[in-house]
Amino acid sequence: MTASTPLRTRGRLGSPLGRRPAPPALVLVAHGSRDPRALTTVRALMDRVSALRPGLPVHLGHIELNEPLLPDTLAALGDTPAVLVPLLLGRGYHVKQDIPEMAAASPVRAHVAAPLGPHPLLAEALHARLLEAGWPAAMDDTARRESAVVLAAAGSRDPDSATDTRRTARLLSARLGVPVLPAYASAATPTVPTAVRALAARGRHRVATASYFTAPGRFATQCAQAAPWIASAPLGAHGAMARLVLHRYDQSLTERSTAAA
Repeated sequence: MTASTPLRTRGRLGSPLGRRPAPPALVLVAHGSRDPRALTTVRALMDRVSALRPGLPVHLGHIELNEPLLPDTLAALGDTPAVLVPLLLGRGYHVKQDIPEMAAASPVRAHVAAPLGPHPLLAEALHARLLEAGWPAAMDDTARRESAVVLAAAGSRDPDSATDTRRTARLLSARLGVPVLPAYASAATPTVPTAVRALAARGRHRVATASYFTAPGRFATQCAQAAPWIASAPLGAHGAMARLVLHRYDQSLTERSTAAA
């Protein structure tokens, strides 16, 4: 090498030394729904995530019912590594089986992040949605003794899912200062009407329903219709949801780095 020959040192992945490699793509994994509002909501959340982290490739894949389906999204990534962030609120069959199996069947180097819940940011978003629906920003002691919330979730036969929902209910209860009782649209008990009756038996006659769903759909509508008082909107594209998605993405990268060290 002569003195006039430029030194070209390369770092990881063949990039020039000092330049960081491109980050893995973030793939939002939604369940899918026949309700057209669900796709609109998830795309709005995706846009909000992109706005918070410019330069990060953000993609969308569905488990079922909507396009793009997750296998198609992964196939389109080529050799780009990816972190899959489930837009699901607890552990269950989709998180433990469906999504990992789809990731394993893809040639993409994909890592599945933890589901969104439980996490304090979910309690923040749930509280905000309740305030939007008419939950009072301040309560006197009498109103607090009469009030409660039903946390309406989809439901799962997996006991870990119920454990995660109960943890979110405790986080929301601590934030509101009133009891929060989980209830389910399917596969688990109690239902929303049963939970409402149980709270009424405890003297809680002003019961709000907090929608513990990422996006509108059949179950979210069913639970809202059973509400005896106010019912909040699904979590949707709330800012806390976008921050939580990025937290799960970053958490996944940190866990991979720690495991590789």
